[in-house]
Amino acid sequence: MTVRRQSDRAESGEGDEARKPSKGDLTSQAILDTAARLLAKRSMHEIGIDELTAGAGVSRSTFYFHFESRDAVLLELSERVLREIYHSGIVWFRRSDETPSDAVRRALTATVALWRKHGPVLRASVRGRESDPRLAQLWVEVARRFMRSTAVQIESERRAGLALPGPPSAKTIARALVLMNEHVCYHQSMAKKSAKWDADIVDTLTTIWLRTIYGTESE
Repeated sequence: MTVRRQSDRAESGEGDEARKPSKGDLTSQAILDTAARLLAKRSMHEIGIDELTAGAGVSRSTFYFHFESRDAVLLELSERVLREIYHSGIVWFRRSDETPSDAVRRALTATVALWRKHGPVLRASVRGRESDPRLAQLWVEVARRFMRSTAVQIESERRAGLALPGPPSAKTIARALVLMNEHVCYHQSMAKKSAKWDADIVDTLTTIWLRTIYGTESE
């Protein structure tokens, strides 16, 4: 049995708002919302199917119509959140008139905020990828896409004479920066909520990105 999901639209999300959610969409969302709420206190394997159905107001048979297991619920949650995080980086990947400094800072501010908002889901997903091949593959694919997009942008900035020339290669820099973001944001999401601390993390990450790619933090 496979997970029943909404068909994936273009990753930009175009067309999503034009379609009115179906009853099935609302049911799936209720289950996902319940899981996300419960993950704030316990791991997915400590959450019972009965808890998910009770929180969503559905029967067990309805749950299994939409999801094959709790792991499938976590996979769906992970896909949605990681897609949102990827799109937070578009402001730098596709910057136009915005300065590198402003674009990088805006992208990182959004990324840190999303990790803070969806921390329980993302941490459960990171832990789950050690035992769930589908989660592991999802994270690999997302990381590769981040790294590829980052490397392409670095090369573009180099051709424009804005970024430092290699070596290191754009691919190597992209890999290091993307992995750093994940590690830092993972641990930041576990810390006590603090607007100042989150701002400090954004400042630090922004400085590292700008100095690594551009050689300065004032571009």
